[in-house]
Amino acid sequence: MKKITLAVLFGGSSTEYEISLQSAHAVLTHLDRDRYEPVLLGITRDGRWLLYQGPVDALLDATWHTDARHTVPAVISPDRGVHGLLLIAPAGPSTRYLDAAFPVLHGKNGEDGTVQGLLELAGIPVVGCGVLASALCMDKDAAHRLVRAAGVAVPPSALFRTGEGLDTLPERTASLTYPLFVKPARAGSSFGITKVEEPGVLAEAVTAALAHDSKVVIEEAVPGFEVGCAVLGNEVLTVGHVDEIELSGGFFNYTEKYGLITSSIHMPARISQEKETEIQATAQLIYRALECSGFARVDLFLTPDGRIVFNEVNTIPGFTAHSRYPNMMRSIGLEFGPLLDRLIGLAVDA
Repeated sequence: MKKITLAVLFGGSSTEYEISLQSAHAVLTHLDRDRYEPVLLGITRDGRWLLYQGPVDALLDATWHTDARHTVPAVISPDRGVHGLLLIAPAGPSTRYLDAAFPVLHGKNGEDGTVQGLLELAGIPVVGCGVLASALCMDKDAAHRLVRAAGVAVPPSALFRTGEGLDTLPERTASLTYPLFVKPARAGSSFGITKVEEPGVLAEAVTAALAHDSKVVIEEAVPGFEVGCAVLGNEVLTVGHVDEIELSGGFFNYTEKYGLITSSIHMPARISQEKETEIQATAQLIYRALECSGFARVDLFLTPDGRIVFNEVNTIPGFTAHSRYPNMMRSIGLEFGPLLDRLIGLAVDA
């Protein structure tokens, strides 16, 4: 069998650069080398694209791009005749064909449809969601509007944009009940998010969020706890067991997501079978409503009275062997290596 030449994209001009390196390392070390020929395409923090040909473990300490002997400037060519990379080596340009690409990129400039658009222009099959779903899911405001239209509850909220007067905040949020969460509409890993307990600090929180995005969502805190559901597939969907985030205080910010300092993740969630089935059905409904494909993790709130409320969809969730998405799939018997086979197959066979 001919090996599938698979570009694994990692790094990126995003605040989630380090997490991308960890996820890509896990993907690369679990790929079946009898089936795949990985092509490591790294993006530095400052946006340089490099074909990386050194040891994979250099991703773990972020030194992968420091030795010029292991890198060649390279970009995805939008020319469908190339169907792959344009290498810009000192000896002269050359090309390298790609069968598919797996963007293991988190946050802006990777999870938001930009890279997916480049790959679709090039005619290269993309592992995971395409342009539309990636862009929609990255935009909390747009995602909430569509999910609400699909019949799923969303938190009451208000919107604020760059250039609008902070003095309008009291009027805009008059119908909302504190505490509130102030969030950049298009940022990942909880960057720029503030929990606001009283009106006096709302303007400061909005200003902090505007440092990450030109659009800010101000929404009511939802009582209860957060649950997640891993969804896999295109036409036919597979869902993992639901997990649960237990917080001792505050909210699930960047530190807690990747350090679990004071929080815990329960897999499976401590809920009834009936409620898990309802959450899984809701997650699939949201996945369809936002035009997702390949895979995504749907995050929801479960209130004390049993209501399911939408939070967000991560189209490229953390993907280390111990991350939430792989753990949810492992809980139904789909181990990390076979999971990668399924994901790549969905892209190549689509």
